[in-house]
Amino acid sequence: MRILLAGLLIATCCLAADDLEKLRDKQDRAGLTQSAAALTMAAEKNPADAKGWYRAAIAQSYIAEVAMELGDKRGSQTAAEQGAAAAEKAIALNANVADYYRVLGTLCGQVIPANPIMGALAFGRKAKDALDKAIAMDPKSARAFLAHGVGYYYLPVNFGGGPENAIKDFRQAITLDPKLADAYLWTGIAQRKIRQNAQARESFNKALQLAPGRVWAKSQLDKTPLQ
Repeated sequence: MRILLAGLLIATCCLAADDLEKLRDKQDRAGLTQSAAALTMAAEKNPADAKGWYRAAIAQSYIAEVAMELGDKRGSQTAAEQGAAAAEKAIALNANVADYYRVLGTLCGQVIPANPIMGALAFGRKAKDALDKAIAMDPKSARAFLAHGVGYYYLPVNFGGGPENAIKDFRQAITLDPKLADAYLWTGIAQRKIRQNAQARESFNKALQLAPGRVWAKSQLDKTPLQ
């Protein structure tokens, strides 16, 4: 059993970010949960390794994302809170990496949907501050603008969020990286929120052209009216 666990740990910790993303795209929650457990274990065994905590945080962010896609808001919140703790450890060890702040901001934003008012009060400012810092440190990061926009999408309008503000960030992400599929996906989600259904379908189709294996993009397209 110990040998099996050790082998699993080594194999999982060798996962690249692209491998975790593929699990996310397939909505393989079990695979992501297994990966996150192994990555967290690896980080705990080497607690001075900022990259280890960062990788664990990314895995939890993908779990939170898939849980939300599947309608499990509480499960998403739990994963996001665990991931945020890991991201904070990465930043405490190395505060000079913009993407650490992007991941922290993403995770704090993912806490909010389960309880929009209390979540926004507890994590809204923290998410915005982390994402603002990520953009300030790396203004050419398309993923930072994408995460900033997702944060605005989930943040209530009375807290400064809303789909219109989100779309501005998604557009900037696309300008910086026209091949970033998730930027088109989230543009479509925000467009549908403001009843721009035809434009939303165009955005979802573009997302699927770039990432045909993305299950959630397909489901968003299927449920969007033609007009």
